[in-house]
Amino acid sequence: MELTFRTLDPRDDSPETTPLLKGWLEGLLRGFHDARPKQEAWDLFVRCMREDAAIVRGAWLPDGAFGAGPVPVATYSSLDGSLNAGRRELALRMITDVTVSPAHRRQGLLRRMISDDLADAVARGVPLAALTVSETTIYGRFGFGLSTWRQRIEVDTTGKFALRDFVDPGRMELAEASEVWPMMQGNFAAFHERSRGSVSRPSFYRPWLTGTFDFQEQGPNTRLRAAVHLDAADEPDGHVVYQHMGYDDVPGGKVKVLDLVAADPAVHLALWRFLADIDLCARVEWNNSAVDDPLVWALTDAACRKVLKVDDHIWVRVLDVVTALEGRPWAADGSVVLGVSDPLGHAAGSFRVTVKEGEASVEPVADEPTVTLDAETLGALYLGGVGVGTLAAAGRIGGSGDAVRTWAAMADLPGEPFSLTSF
Repeated sequence: MELTFRTLDPRDDSPETTPLLKGWLEGLLRGFHDARPKQEAWDLFVRCMREDAAIVRGAWLPDGAFGAGPVPVATYSSLDGSLNAGRRELALRMITDVTVSPAHRRQGLLRRMISDDLADAVARGVPLAALTVSETTIYGRFGFGLSTWRQRIEVDTTGKFALRDFVDPGRMELAEASEVWPMMQGNFAAFHERSRGSVSRPSFYRPWLTGTFDFQEQGPNTRLRAAVHLDAADEPDGHVVYQHMGYDDVPGGKVKVLDLVAADPAVHLALWRFLADIDLCARVEWNNSAVDDPLVWALTDAACRKVLKVDDHIWVRVLDVVTALEGRPWAADGSVVLGVSDPLGHAAGSFRVTVKEGEASVEPVADEPTVTLDAETLGALYLGGVGVGTLAAAGRIGGSGDAVRTWAAMADLPGEPFSLTSF
């Protein structure tokens, strides 16, 4: 059956496009097993898509076929944001809202949409793409590599909680999230500017973190709370957004953190001490803790913090090798000829990478590669979240021992990349 692939403009409110956009939202929510959209959800969808200048793609059954109508059998959207690559902030194609009907699996629908979208990003000069995934086996074939991780943690905030010799550098105050949104934006902007691996935030973060709209309830979140940390000069340098989840799961009560942003480690610990001081709460849960979170080392009893799960987070896809590699930091001087294989062709070729004083010069060459890898592996090591030696040991990097060691000395970076943004 020949399907109809369309690209919709959310700014188009014509009688032809509006029913298709509404059907697209129905298909998206169906794909993620969410409730059918109410009018408030539709209004928010259109507003956010327009603010983000999103590209909306989908596949529809042909007219007259059983099941045909405005609801597509596959959905896909993307928007352009930015990624902090460690040396520069680079343009990023952010891919999201991917669903395929179980009645139309293994028919190449995702391949068609993602290939079209990546080609569009390349045409617009966007050097990188990224996504977060529900199923980790899908996107490697399209050149995406797992680049950052996050931890789901639970912290015992009963009397066991205590920090070692900690002095708060400022003070905490409760606030209405909707009223301090500009402060929250400023805190995140500062984090994004200094944090390798950080991804800019789409516009839906505002209604979500201010309680204007709860995506599960499709209405305001009246239980959302926020607190702001102020430095010695009474300037905001951190915040936490949270919600009490009741007493059913945890005797004594549980708080779930939605967002926690801090200017530095001392503010980070101050936010955690604030959370530990919340009454009628015995546990605090956060799904977005960094792998190298200093909290566990600041606690007098490390057992207060439990890691529930380590999740993959940001998957990166290099589209422009020269721009991407010149935009990241490097650890040691050296030179290799990097050979990249790419099933979609965007990153394929041989590139001489020469590093001097932490900066790389990259040029396409016809020389034989001294180090080889594929686009997925290049995406995985791009932010420095995994070492070259580890990938070589896994059989994902080729070359002589000396060449691989030179590449490792150049490419491996200290510290873990981290993103507070999901999309």
